[in-house]
Amino acid sequence: MSTKQPWFSPERPLLIAGPCVAESYDLLDTTAAALKSIEESLAWPVIFKSSFDKANRTSGGSQRGPGRDKALGWLEDIRSKYGLAILTDVHESQQVPEVAQVVDVLQIPAFLCRQTDLLAAAGASGKYVNIKKGQFMAAEDMQFAIQKTGDLPKDRVWLTERGTSFGYRDLVVDFRNLPIMRALAPVIFDATHSVQQPGAANGKTGGNRTMIPYLLRAAFAVGVDGLFLETHPNPDKAWSDGPNMIALDTLESVLKDAAPFFRPKHPV
Repeated sequence: MSTKQPWFSPERPLLIAGPCVAESYDLLDTTAAALKSIEESLAWPVIFKSSFDKANRTSGGSQRGPGRDKALGWLEDIRSKYGLAILTDVHESQQVPEVAQVVDVLQIPAFLCRQTDLLAAAGASGKYVNIKKGQFMAAEDMQFAIQKTGDLPKDRVWLTERGTSFGYRDLVVDFRNLPIMRALAPVIFDATHSVQQPGAANGKTGGNRTMIPYLLRAAFAVGVDGLFLETHPNPDKAWSDGPNMIALDTLESVLKDAAPFFRPKHPV
């Protein structure tokens, strides 16, 4: 289902989900199998996500990933095996051509949402581009990030809300951002990164995953086009972002709980 268009519908959301980092092929395979089942059960299109590199870890000693070539090979295999579209992050403009050969959606990390060369390269690839709103950015200013992607059709550039910095080690979600950005482009709500507590776990990112279901319901009620959720069979053992990832075996129940709150787009 997910490799067919359109991604977005007033009848159901898009789901972007997967583990934060491509730790191993077995992890990707286990997660993709569960997500394929969820796609069929909920009749929501699913895009599988995982990162080949986490370039902005709190500590220089943290695990970053298996490397680009190995991870892209794994992701290509997952795409073929399960028929799921693939999303991954790019951090530098020179990464874009190689990564674009494998994935369906290029993601611009939040801290890089102002990087002109990276945005331009992603747009020039012709792929779908998901831009995460920086924790420091006003929603209105994301129009300029979109402009930097060039001549991509409007529906091929998406914006993702993932919380705003509040003090030094916390994030809050300003739900006004959703309709503001939705007037610019399709909007994804990232509930897992929105509960991060950056640097709050002694050199690692902390978080509070118990808040995720509440934020999901609120985002659905306000109005979004899709969800972004990181998930892992054992979040507490994950290489990155474990405290704010959803356990894989609870993901479907969390989504079913939020589903009744989903609303079509409201006029702005």
